[in-house]
Amino acid sequence: MSTATALRTFTDVRADFPGLTPGWHYLDTAATAQKPQAVIDATVNAMGRDYATVHRGVYARSADMTLAYEAARRRIAAFIGARENDVTFVRGATEAINLVAYSHPKKGRVLLSTLEHHSNIVPWQLAGWQVDVCPLTADGCIDLDAAEKLLTAEHTMVAFAHVSNVLGSPLDVARAAEIAHRVGAELLIDGCQAVPRLPVDVAALGCDYYAFSGHKLYGPTGIGVLWSDKLDSLPPWQGGGSMIDRVTFAKTTYAPAPTRFEAGTPAIIEAIGLAAAVDYVEGIGIDAIHVHEVALVTSLRDQLARKNSITLYGPENSAGIVSFSMAGVHPHDIGTILDESGVAIRAGHHCAQPLMEHLGVAATARASFGVYSNDDDVAALIDGLARVERIFG
Repeated sequence: MSTATALRTFTDVRADFPGLTPGWHYLDTAATAQKPQAVIDATVNAMGRDYATVHRGVYARSADMTLAYEAARRRIAAFIGARENDVTFVRGATEAINLVAYSHPKKGRVLLSTLEHHSNIVPWQLAGWQVDVCPLTADGCIDLDAAEKLLTAEHTMVAFAHVSNVLGSPLDVARAAEIAHRVGAELLIDGCQAVPRLPVDVAALGCDYYAFSGHKLYGPTGIGVLWSDKLDSLPPWQGGGSMIDRVTFAKTTYAPAPTRFEAGTPAIIEAIGLAAAVDYVEGIGIDAIHVHEVALVTSLRDQLARKNSITLYGPENSAGIVSFSMAGVHPHDIGTILDESGVAIRAGHHCAQPLMEHLGVAATARASFGVYSNDDDVAALIDGLARVERIFG
C-alpha cells in the first residue's frame, strides 16, 4: 500500500467505528480496541440470524455454524502464518498462558523479563515454576545479551512479551528463540500488543507458543488464541464436553489438539467476530497500520520531549504505545483532567507492577494508538497536558 493510499485510508477508517463519537479522542487501544461496524455486524448475525451450537448438531443450521466456526479458525491461523490445527481458541491470552503453564509436562525454571504483564508472571508462579528474571536495556527493551548469560540447562521455558504493554518495546523474537533453544528451553511469546500492530508469522519467528487476545485486535472480548505446533504433546487442562474421544468411569481418552483444549461449548460468536476483525485489519494492511502508528508515536514523543515537566519511558521505536509521567502530578490526575477535555488515556501500573518498581514510579500515564487514531488525537492530548500544567503549575 502506498503512503498516499494509507493516508487516505486512515482518514476514512474512523467512520467505521461507531464507538468513536465526535469530539472524543480514544488513546487507550493497548487496553482494548474499539470495534469496527463489520465486527459488530458479524457478531450480531452470529448471535441472531445464524445462531446454533457447533460440532454436535445434525440439523442444517448447526452444520452451517460449525463450518463458520472452523472457517474462523482457518482465517485466524492464516493471519499468523499457522496451520489451523495448531490454533486453539481460549478466553484470552491470560488463559493461553495459564494453559501452557499448568499443562506443560516439564515444569522447571522459566525466564521472564522485568517488563512482563502480570498475566505472564502470575500463572507461572501459581503453576509451580521457578521464576528467573531477565533485566532490561537502558532504553527499556528486554536485554537478550543478559538472557543468553542467564539461561541454563535447568530452564525449560522462556516467556517474553513481543511488545511491552507499557513501553511499546519490541522484541527480536527470532533471536530470543535461538537463545532459548540453544539450552533446550521452549519460548512462549505474549503477542497481545504485537498482533494488532506488526506482521506476525509464527513459523518465521521460531517460537514454540504464541498467545494473543481478540479484543486488542478489534475483535470481541472473551476470546483469544494460543498457537503451537506442540499442542499434541500437552495434556488437557480442563475437562468436559467436546474435548473427549471416549469416556468411561474407568478411563477417558482425549481428542487430538486443538479440540482437547476447547472443553464445553466454545466461544462461537466471538470466534466469528475475531475472524471478521482479521478481515478488517487485512483489508487495510498490517504493514500500513504499523507505518501509521509509527508516525503517530514519533510525533507524540517529539512533542512530549520538548516539555521539561515530562519524563518519557521506553525506546524511540516503541510500537504504538507511549508512556510518560509529569513532574508533581499523579497519572490518575492527568487522566482525570484529560477526560474532562475528551481525551481518554490509561493511568496506573498497567498490570506491570515489577516494571513500575524498575522505573521508580508508582504509575505512568499511557497513550496508545490504533488504526483509527490520527493527528487530531495527538493535538488534543498535547493541549490537554498543557491544561494539566496550568492547573498544577
